[in-house]
Amino acid sequence: MMKLVKHFDAFLKHRVNLGDSRIDQLDGRVKAVSSFLSSGDDAIAENFVDLIPQGSYAQRTIINPVAANDEFDADVLLEMKEVEGWDAEDYVQELYTVFRSSSTYRGMVSRKSRCVLVDYANDFHMDVVPYLNRHSEWFITNRNTDQYERTNPEGFNSWLDGQSRIASGRLIKVIRMAKYLRDLKSTFSVKSVIFTILLGERVSDAALWADPDHYKDLPTALVNLFEDLDSFLHDHPLMPSIDDPSCEGENFNHRWNQDEYANFRHWINVYSGWIRDAYDEEDRDESYRKWRKVFGDDFGTYGEITKASEAHLALSSVRNTDETIQGRWGIPIQLNPAYKVKLLGRIRRKPGWRHYDLPSRGNIASKYVTIDFRLDYVNVPEPFEVYWKVRNNGDEAFTADQMRGQVERDSGSRSLSESTKYRGSHYVEVFIVKSGVCVAFDHQPVIVRS
Repeated sequence: MMKLVKHFDAFLKHRVNLGDSRIDQLDGRVKAVSSFLSSGDDAIAENFVDLIPQGSYAQRTIINPVAANDEFDADVLLEMKEVEGWDAEDYVQELYTVFRSSSTYRGMVSRKSRCVLVDYANDFHMDVVPYLNRHSEWFITNRNTDQYERTNPEGFNSWLDGQSRIASGRLIKVIRMAKYLRDLKSTFSVKSVIFTILLGERVSDAALWADPDHYKDLPTALVNLFEDLDSFLHDHPLMPSIDDPSCEGENFNHRWNQDEYANFRHWINVYSGWIRDAYDEEDRDESYRKWRKVFGDDFGTYGEITKASEAHLALSSVRNTDETIQGRWGIPIQLNPAYKVKLLGRIRRKPGWRHYDLPSRGNIASKYVTIDFRLDYVNVPEPFEVYWKVRNNGDEAFTADQMRGQVERDSGSRSLSESTKYRGSHYVEVFIVKSGVCVAFDHQPVIVRS
């Protein structure tokens, strides 16, 4: 077979992923909107709590526009306290009024049923969605129906993070590739949230039990998840209930119909076959041709990626402090599929803000906050030992010679606290060691943005 793993990595980085400059621009504009909405003397500012990324922006499944003139969109939740005397229909209207009062935003905004749309012309648009806690549940508001609609976007993010961990982090990448395929081919239509659910629900521990290599690399995860989805769709000729995995009793069927579903079902079957054919092809040139049939003529045209850490290690000013548990402590890794550990990082509360679990915000944190890591779940029988690894990435950490990566024995608390200082995609790992062998492991991404 010809998997072309490095070509997939390059295609994802250079063509599919939203570029760092656009992410920086998006982050900057979200900060500007947050500052504007929280600093006035109106009811929105008085009841402002936070501005929270949601949807593909929070889940890191946002992709580059496929066509040159396409825009991308980002959704943010305006968390605010409930305003006495306001009905559900008032929140979007009052938010719109505040935006319209600004010389900066006046000509950029429009009202939708659940949000105010801020349009950055010829670039992207931002949907700002009022988000309230009422009676210990979360709601968004509908201006047209005057209804509070129950939702749990942070729970959805946590569910997706859990599914992606089972797939060794590759579910997120497969979702990006699937969305790129959808936008490139334009042969079927499906909302991103529905596509995410359908692919995410195909990930399972059972698949790993049957095949430990089921999600071994990106092309392997891609072919297996598309085939698993194709099998599911084959068994459901009528549109099944697309349930919200984070909000019991809620589903997304109102955002699709049977004709659209049937067309989607047909094309997933077609593309699943194409992907399998390209994956199994043993001739390199023929494999390129078959992958380009799926993902377009740009596939395979980008140079292989040199990891930033590898590039910086060539500099005399940067020490290679990365370690493995085998190399540092002589502990072999023999992961037992019956044993599980879940590592969870929580942002420590700051004045005026609420704490939150990293997975609920797409594992994104700002600079200069403290994150407390704990073992949220572990089923390894006592006694066992715990080891930690903290690894930094990105130019700021490399310039400061703070790559870290040492494997340290736990002090006895089975917890770890870290402060964020450097922008970049970092991670914390935990190793559970029983009888001198590492039998369970987990990985918590920490994406620090300025």
